[in-house]
Amino acid sequence: MSIPPTAPVALRRTDSPIGRIEIVGDGEAVVGLSIEHDGLLPHDELPEAPDAVTDLAAAQLEEYFSGARRDFDVPVRLHGTEFQRAVWAGIARLGFGRTATYGDLGLETGRATAGRAVGGAVGANPVPLLVPCHRVLGADGTITGYSAGEGIATKAWLLSHEGIPHRLPRSRGGVELDLGLDAGRDAALATPA
Repeated sequence: MSIPPTAPVALRRTDSPIGRIEIVGDGEAVVGLSIEHDGLLPHDELPEAPDAVTDLAAAQLEEYFSGARRDFDVPVRLHGTEFQRAVWAGIARLGFGRTATYGDLGLETGRATAGRAVGGAVGANPVPLLVPCHRVLGADGTITGYSAGEGIATKAWLLSHEGIPHRLPRSRGGVELDLGLDAGRDAALATPA
């Protein structure tokens, strides 16, 4: 996740089932969203300075996690290359419970064979959840990675929350994959690859 290098104009944190979430705004839109990783957020050293937009984003995220919201209408401003913005626009069109593959996004952006570039753009999404990059899976429904929060465990939780069947990546050396989050709901939907 990348946040523009300047200090946030607005900063709001909220708790969630997947860890604390930090919302960064520029005074008009959300420009960054981070999910806690190893107990840390990018701006933990700064005091909260919420505004109407970051408060709205926090309220909508709370509704999403409680099951009362399926989409977000908070304004976002995405900083990235033209290709990244095209990939993020494709992701933003994925509705609750729907998925796309990296190949689908490559085709949509006119770069059908640019799987790695698409993966890089997905991973660079500055506002996960609001632009739902967790809904992008490998061609066989496998989680291939996730750059927010605790990675694959966070993505598996989000997919299960939305009722999206998915496959966990194959573990190395036959060791069972430790998701690290409460995976009770995951067990019903996730199928190890």
